[in-house]
Order: sequence, then C-alpha cells, then structure tokens
Amino acid sequence: MKPRHKRAALIAGGLAAIGLAAYFVLNAFESNLVFFFTPSQIASGEAPKERTFRVGGMVKEGSLKRDNLTVSFVVTDTAKEVSVSYTGILPDLFKEGKGVVAQGKLDGSGHFTASEVLAKHDENYMPPEAQHAMDQAQLNKAASSLK
Repeated sequence: MKPRHKRAALIAGGLAAIGLAAYFVLNAFESNLVFFFTPSQIASGEAPKERTFRVGGMVKEGSLKRDNLTVSFVVTDTAKEVSVSYTGILPDLFKEGKGVVAQGKLDGSGHFTASEVLAKHDENYMPPEAQHAMDQAQLNKAASSLK
C-alpha cells in the first residue's frame, strides 16, 4: 500500500469514528430531552403520546385521592384539566391549589401517568414556563367567554 492510500484510509477511519461518536451523543441527547406542556396544550393534541414530557399547572382543589402509595389528582391551567396518577412518595410541599410539575407519559385515553412529581418550593415561585402557560390559558378562556 502506498503512503497516500494509508493516509486516506486513516482519514476515512477517523471520520467514521467521529460520525459514530456524534450519532451516539445526539441519540442520547434526544432520548433525554423532555418538553413542557400545559393541560390546554394536551387537550388540543400538541403533546406526544407514549413519550416522556412534563405537564404543569395547579393541583385542582378536591381532586387529590390516595390509595397507599398511589395518588391521583387533576392538574389544571384554569382552562383545561389533565388527570394524573403517580405511585411513590410525594414532595412535602405538594398540596391542592398549589403549583406542580409532573414528568411522565400520556396514554391513549388522555390519562397522564407520572414517574416524577415536583412541587414548587415556596408560595410565590412558579416556573416561568408554567406562569406563562397559566397566563395564556386565562387569556384564551376570557377570549372564548366573550364570543
């Protein structure tokens, strides 16, 4: 083999290795990417089915039901609602009427099964995405009531 061919083979092998590494990095990044949706977006069909994402809003008053470690509740953005079930220990700050972000999957019937539940850390804080979504839902609700 001529030195020129050896060099070309090394360059081709290096490019193949870099391409394979880039593929694995991007694949791992995509599988760990989690989007945020509001109950209104879920109701309109924007949320993916059978793929992990986050839903956020307020826990509806009177919707919390406990059965041992399994908890079911309703998350609302004041316009639409999503029923959520979670098996595990809830955060201490989790309460009805307070903000919550749940991560999990939506099944075909529109029920959200959470694998993780996060409660806001004090009474004044709400994640910017959740606050914006709540504001948008209230504007949409007000606009639809005027029609």
